[in-house]
Parts: sequence; C-alpha cells; structure tokens
Amino acid sequence: MKVLMLLLSLFSVALCAAEPARTPQRLKSLSLEQLGNLEVTTVSKQPEEVWNTPAAIYVITQDDIRRSGATSIPELLRMIPGVQVSRMQSDNWAVGVRGFASQFSKGLLVLIDGRSVYTPLFEGVYWNVQDTLLSDIDRIEVIRGPGGTMWGANAVNGVINIITKRPRDTQGLLASVNSGDINRFIGGVREGFHPSPNLYARIYAKGSVREAEANPGGDPYDQWHQSRGGFRAQWDPDGRDRFNLQGDIYQGKSGAQTAVGQFLPVPAQLVIDDMQSVSGGNLMLRWDRALAHGSNFYLQAYFDRTNRQTIQFGETRNTFDVDFLGRIANLPRQNITAGLGLRLSPSFIIQNQPTVDFPPHRTTDYIYSASLRDSIDLVPDRLDLILGSKFEDNNFSGFEFQPSARLLWKPRNHMTFWGAVTRAVRAPGRLDQDLRLTGYAPVEPVPGLPFFVQIQGNPKFKSEILIAYTSGYRQLLRHNLYVDIAAFHNQYDDLEGFGAVSFSEPTTPYPYLQLNAAYANAIKGTTDGLEIAPDWKPFHWWALRGSFSHLHLDLRPKKGFSDTGTVASDEGSSPHRMASLQSMFTLPDGIEFDQDYRFVSALPAQNVPSYQTMDAHLGWTIGKHFTMAANGRNLLQPRHREFTGDNGNAVGIRRNLYASLAWRP
Repeated sequence: MKVLMLLLSLFSVALCAAEPARTPQRLKSLSLEQLGNLEVTTVSKQPEEVWNTPAAIYVITQDDIRRSGATSIPELLRMIPGVQVSRMQSDNWAVGVRGFASQFSKGLLVLIDGRSVYTPLFEGVYWNVQDTLLSDIDRIEVIRGPGGTMWGANAVNGVINIITKRPRDTQGLLASVNSGDINRFIGGVREGFHPSPNLYARIYAKGSVREAEANPGGDPYDQWHQSRGGFRAQWDPDGRDRFNLQGDIYQGKSGAQTAVGQFLPVPAQLVIDDMQSVSGGNLMLRWDRALAHGSNFYLQAYFDRTNRQTIQFGETRNTFDVDFLGRIANLPRQNITAGLGLRLSPSFIIQNQPTVDFPPHRTTDYIYSASLRDSIDLVPDRLDLILGSKFEDNNFSGFEFQPSARLLWKPRNHMTFWGAVTRAVRAPGRLDQDLRLTGYAPVEPVPGLPFFVQIQGNPKFKSEILIAYTSGYRQLLRHNLYVDIAAFHNQYDDLEGFGAVSFSEPTTPYPYLQLNAAYANAIKGTTDGLEIAPDWKPFHWWALRGSFSHLHLDLRPKKGFSDTGTVASDEGSSPHRMASLQSMFTLPDGIEFDQDYRFVSALPAQNVPSYQTMDAHLGWTIGKHFTMAANGRNLLQPRHREFTGDNGNAVGIRRNLYASLAWRP
C-alpha cells in the first residue's frame, strides 16, 4: 500500500508538470493570503480577519471538507493542530483540545451556527448526533484554548463553531451518495430556492448506515444508522436587517455495549448489547441589524429538544436559549461589545435500571449571563488591547466570572503576534452532582455479603478552574508560505477526581456491602504545549500543509486527596506528540489527488500504542456539475486502536474504502 501511494504521488507530480491545471475556479483552494483575510466570528462573536484575531484559531474551509473525503464532523477535526480525535468505535469519538479527551469532550464547547450542543447531563457532546450535509458547511472555526469570555462556562479548552452556508450560496439541486465496506450508505439531497428577490431558502435530507468496527469476539454491537432533515431561510428586506430561520430534526439508533449491575434475581454484572434510540430537533431565529458607523446588534433565540433512550436510562431535554449582542464601533480608538443571555433547560429522566439513577428525575437547569468586551487601539492598525469578561449565574455552581486580557501586535501587514491571560471554568453538571451508578464486584470482603461499588455524584462539587497563559505568531513569509505557531501554559485547579471512599450496608433488596466513591474537586496541575502549523504552496497545482503539536501534562492530587488513578488516566489518555502532513494535487481535467498522513503517540491509560496511518482522496469533476471520488481511510494497516470503547473494549478501527458520487449546482 505504501509503494502504491508513492507511485501515485510521483505520477501526480509528473502529470501536473506536463500540463497546467484546468480545474473550475469554484473548486480551487484559496490563496494563503486569502486564508489569512478570512473573516471569523468565534473569538469575538463579530466578524474579524484572522490577522486581527488574538487567539489560536484554525479554519476548515468547504474546500478542505470536500477534498478530505471525510464523512463526519469529528473526522474533519483531525487536520487541526492540538486537537485529538480518537475513534472509540463505529459511533463514538473521544475529542479533546490540548488534552483531556473523553467520549463527551468535557471542557470543550461545540456550536452549530451559534447553537450550543452541550448537554448538562454528561457535561459534554454526543458526537454521534452532531451532523448535517457536509457540503452545506461553509467553514468550521476552532479556537484552541479558552473562549469563555464570550461563550461562557464550559468553553475551557476550546470552542468548535460549525457554520453553515447562507441560503443564497446553496441554490439549486445537490444530491450525493457514498458507499463502501464500512460506510454502507451515506446519502443526501438538498434543494435551494429563491421565492422572492430578498428571500432565499433551502431544504435538505440525509441518511446513513454504518457497519461495526473490529470488536472483540466479532460482536457487531456498534452498528448504527441515522436520518435527518432540515431547512434554512434568509430574508434581507433592506440594507440594514437580516433575518435567519432554520431548523433540523433527526432520529436513529446507535449501538453500544453496556455493563449493568444487577441486584435480582441474583447479584451479577451483566454485559448487554444495547441499541440506543436517539431523536431530536431544533428551531432557531436570528435577527441581525446594521447601525450607523459600523455598529450593529443581533438577537438570537432557539429551541432544542433531545431524546435518548438506553437500557440504563432515558432522558428528554428541552432547551430554550436567548442571546443578544450589540457592538458600538463609532468610538474613537475603541470597539465595545456587550451581551445578555438566558438559557432554560428542563429535563426528565426515566430510570430503567435500579443500579443507574440521576435523582431528582425532573429538573430545570438555567444560565443567566452578561458579557462585556472592549477592544482598544493603543497604536492604530498596529497594537490592540482587548479586555473583557463573561458573568454568569447557573443552578449548579452559582455565580461565575471569566475575564481575559489579550494583546495583538501587527508590526507589518501579514504578520501578527498575540498573547493572552484568561480565566475559564467548567461548570458542574448532573453527572458530577447527581449520578448514582452501582456495579457488582464478584468478591466478598465480608463472607456471605454480596459486594457492590457505587459511584456517587457530589452535590457540593464546584466548577473546575483554568488560568491560561497563551501566545502565538502567524505570518505570511512569502506569497506561498504561511506559518502559525501557538504556545500555552495552563494552570488547572479543582479538577474532577474521587474523594475519600466509605462503606455502607444497605438491606434492600437484601443485605449487602457497598463501597461508596464520590466525585470531588480532587486534582490540580498544569499543561504546557507548542503547536506549529505551516502551509506551503510550492506550485499553483500542489499544496502542502503540516502540523506538529507537543503536550506535557503534570497533574497531581490536591492536598487531602489521594486519587492517583484519575491522574494517571488523565495524563495517559492524551498524546504527548501529534503530527500530520497533507499533500493536495490539483491535476488537469478536473482531477484531484490528496493524501493525509498522521502520527499519534501512545496513550498508556487506554492501552493504545503509538500509531501512524494515512487517508487518501481521488476525485474527478466531469463538466460543471458531476463529481466522482474514491476514498480510503486508515490505509497503512488493516486495523488499529485509537481509544478504549464501550465497556473497556479495545476496538480495532478498520481500513475503510468507499466511493462517492455527487451532483452539484
């Protein structure tokens, strides 16, 4: 396979040297200068060029998405330095930014068009239900480092903002289908229409069926399928106002293997293959208004409903969110933004097993927030100071504040230095405070008494705290060479671990011995790291993009605690080094050939050795509308492990080959 990839690469170089590329203009990548001039919104909630962004930000463009051959949002995130994406099994990923990867990505805020997909139940993200037509995504903006000053609690280690295209940019019919040995079917259709001069809209539908990975014993428990649909409409009645209305619905089944403690008929620890039912939908309305002298405001409201039913529990959650942000841009050498927010999230838990519970079963979570940010031109067009803070009150931890100070220096065009000091918090959720999870241990410390272990939430669990010191440098060294470097020193306190254990002797449904282990703010420590991302286009038909990240974690139990197990798990579940190299050839006659190599160092806590693998994409655009592609993922080995899956399974992530067809307007 390695020899084949090398020969194909050499063939591509020779072919490009012989004849200039004639790929349609709409398929060409942006120049490196244009990439730096891209306007991003995730850092300040207002459009600003990458050059003017005092944060470690990376933008995945639609061209990157299309040429990657990826079929899911987590797969797209692999190309970002400092972002760990580990596939746990067919339908789950562990995603982390600068460490602390987990199935639910705690401390990482994920948004789709500004709508948070964070769940307070497991304090993170259900990655297997975050989806849309990938061809409708305009870009994905990723902040590495805290973003709580603008986005609030839980934007601790990073912010991922998935931004879809405007309806006016998705007119006409799009249809695509993808099929292979693991991706059995991924298909989508979208129709964009233009009912009036100032009104554009689109509707879409998507479905997928995926086979299991290489599970122990050949048990295909992680098969999954899902279907979804949605719409987006944009109305621009005049030059000042813009209204967006959009919504989505989805349903599916996601496979899992679950260990369940049992009291009756006999004490036991059962291993059960479970098909979890998931469904939900959302509706969002946003009003943007432009004011005089560059000032503006927006008002956004959304409703989001999620439903998940498993063999252990069921949860139905409704979220109502309102967000207002205004900018005053006509002050001398200042730019002020201020915002208010409200989120109410009632939920209902159904207890399906006596050994798993989240009491009380009916709750309403809330967040009230206010934010203030001031960008000050110390030296016009050269040196900016940005000060701000988010202020919140929530039902889990009460009042929180998240200030930051950032400095941006542009000594000349296309060169930026920046530095920041930021405080961010991860607020507790129901897992931290309310969980009751009981498992059977097949030993009897006291003869005649069955032995159970219960993990308990702690109602006094408080927010985890980060003080982050970050800095960076980006420059267009030549018209075809760009480099982005970021470094950080993070100080964590009150991280989640286990406190002192205790024993009890319940008598229902029979006498037994129980060990109780409660969550506590038991760990502190630091992380240090460096991320380098060069981008080189030696020829107009060939682009090279690389990344390297180094991460060092130094965690320890706080005074009065002795939880070295969680420390070892946190330190051993994040790679100390990651590297990638992407090569993208734009060949004659609408042919593209792209390769993506990546290396990930070992994860001792997950029993995962270091690995290297490669993806490839070969596409051919026929005429203006029709595209064929052959894609391969994990090509360097038949299977490899990336992260421990459900029930502690060492799942092998298989080599995946698939073809795709697409009709584009």
